[in-house]
Amino acid sequence: MRLQEIEDARKKEEQAEAERRLQLAQEEEERLKSLEALYDDKPAEYFKARITKDLDDDLFDDVLGDENYCEAELETVFNDGLLGIECKMPNKDEVSRVKDVYYLKSGEERERLWSDRDFPKVYDGYLYSLCLHIIDDAFDRDRDNRVDSILFNGYLFDFSPTTGQLEKRIVMSILVSRDQWQEIDVEHVDPKACFKHLKGVSAAKLIDVSPITPVLELNTEDHRFIESKDVSTDEGTNLASMDWEDFEHLVRQLFELEFGNNGGEVKVTQASRDGGVDAVIFDPDPIRGGKIIVQAKRYTNTVPVTAVRDLYGTIVSEGANSGILITTSDYGSDSYKWANGKPIKLLNSGHLLGLLQKHGLKGYIDIEEAKKAMSVQ
Repeated sequence: MRLQEIEDARKKEEQAEAERRLQLAQEEEERLKSLEALYDDKPAEYFKARITKDLDDDLFDDVLGDENYCEAELETVFNDGLLGIECKMPNKDEVSRVKDVYYLKSGEERERLWSDRDFPKVYDGYLYSLCLHIIDDAFDRDRDNRVDSILFNGYLFDFSPTTGQLEKRIVMSILVSRDQWQEIDVEHVDPKACFKHLKGVSAAKLIDVSPITPVLELNTEDHRFIESKDVSTDEGTNLASMDWEDFEHLVRQLFELEFGNNGGEVKVTQASRDGGVDAVIFDPDPIRGGKIIVQAKRYTNTVPVTAVRDLYGTIVSEGANSGILITTSDYGSDSYKWANGKPIKLLNSGHLLGLLQKHGLKGYIDIEEAKKAMSVQ
C-alpha cells in the first residue's frame, strides 16, 4: 500500500510539473504575440526586444563557471537582418586563476593555480569561448530566422598611460553570417581557432587589452538604415529609366552579391535624393575592406566632378575607408583626374552592366531612350 502511495505521489508531481511547463510555454507564447502586436509596424524593434530577453548573466555563468564573477553588459542594434552585439568582456581579475583542486593526506583541500606564463592563454580561451557562445545563443533564439548576420564587438576597460583615465578598448570583433554559423558546432571547437577561421579580428593577447580596429563599429545612434528589397529586372529593363529608389536597391543587390561571399554586408540608407550616402558596404577583409560608402547615380548626363568631390567629403565625414560612385552614364576627364590618388572608385555604365552580367541579372542601358521617356513624363 505504501509503495502505491509513493507511486501515485510521484505521478501527481510529474503531472503538476508538466502542467507548469505547459502554462509557462503558453505564457511565453502570449508574451511574444503581444510583443509582436506592439511592434507590428516596427519589426526591428520587435526582434531586438525578443532576442535580448535572456542574454544575461546566466550565459556568462554557463561559459565561465559560477566561481567567476562577471556582470553581463550587452548593447544591441538590429537593422535589416544584421544584429550588432557589443559586449563588455570580463577583465583578467574577474576570471578565476584556479586550475584544479587537490587534497592532502589530512583531507585538507588545496587549490592549484595557473602560472603567470599559462594564465594569459587560459584567459584568451575564456573570452573567445564567451564570444562564440553569445553568437550561438543569439542565432538559436532567432526562431523566425530574421537575422542574416551577427556582428560581435567585445571590449575591455583599461587605464590610459597618458591620462590615467579608464578607456574603452575593443579587443575582438567578428562578423559572421547564418550560413557560416550552420557549419559550426560551438561545443566541440577550439574557440580561438574557430574565431580566426571565421576571420575574426583580435589583439594578439587579449590580456594585454590592446585595442584593435573592429570589423564594424556598432553605432546605436545611426538609424538611417532601412529594410532592403530585391528588385526584379529582365531583358526589357532600361536601368537608366528605372525608378530612382529601385535603382538604389538594385545597386545594393549587386554589391551584396559581389561582397557576400566574404561575409560582407550591404545596407541601404533612407532614400533622400540629397546626394548623400545611398548604401554602405561593411567588408570584413582586413586589407581591402572596412566601411565603404556607395553613391548610386541614375543619370542620363555625364556625372559632374562636384559629385566626386561630394563623395570624398562623405568618406571623410563618415570615417569610411573608401567610396564607390556608380552610374548609368559616365564621367568626364576632370572627375578621373580629381579622383586619382584618392580612395574612390568610379564605375560607369560599362562597369554596371558587367556587374549585372557577372551575377546573372538582366537589363540594359539606353540613355537616349531614357531621356525620351523622361521628357514625356
